[in-house]
Amino acid sequence: MYLVKSPLLLKWYYPSLLWNKSRKEKVIYLTFDDGPIPNVTDFVLKTLKAFNAKATFFCIGDNISKYPEVFERVKNDGHAIGNHTFNHLKGWITDDETYVNNFLKCQELTQTNLFRPPYGRIKKSQVRSLKSLVLNQIDSRLLTSDCRLQIVMWDTLSGDFDINLAPEKCYQNVIKHTRNGSIIVFHDSLKAFDRLEYALPRVLKYFADKGFVFSSL
Repeated sequence: MYLVKSPLLLKWYYPSLLWNKSRKEKVIYLTFDDGPIPNVTDFVLKTLKAFNAKATFFCIGDNISKYPEVFERVKNDGHAIGNHTFNHLKGWITDDETYVNNFLKCQELTQTNLFRPPYGRIKKSQVRSLKSLVLNQIDSRLLTSDCRLQIVMWDTLSGDFDINLAPEKCYQNVIKHTRNGSIIVFHDSLKAFDRLEYALPRVLKYFADKGFVFSSL
């Protein structure tokens, strides 16, 4: 079970997390979780470039270690980088020390102040521990605000990870629930690729035709 639109109750329960940006301007924030990997991430980069769109990639540290050349292509194309833990840990079933250490292992590679918890599942105690960190080793190209961690959630979930979801439904999930300032989740993963390949270019065209800008966080 998952909700395409993030409920107000969750936003109330985790008020310090970023769920969306300003609703005042026609800007959309595309995000991609679980990469980088060959072919799929390359498809995303090519598609974004075709629409002059920028995005944010929440990367798994283990994938960065396996495919450093793909990671470099993401950075070289001017997209923002986020930490997604080294091993895609689920916070609800992971002790805090292990979770923070896995975050820090990924942080050595990502050097960013953006973090998205895998599955969107994180304990309040883990939020407090991560928020207390001062991230001194940040690549200036990736710096988005300051050296304090920003934990990023979303308000629109495409559902591209759902192998039972039709590609057209994935596309409809996004266009029906996205508005000014929305943070949208896609996945640059093999599991998601059938739906991602269909939906992403259509989402970009749909909102570009309506005058939206696609920005990184």
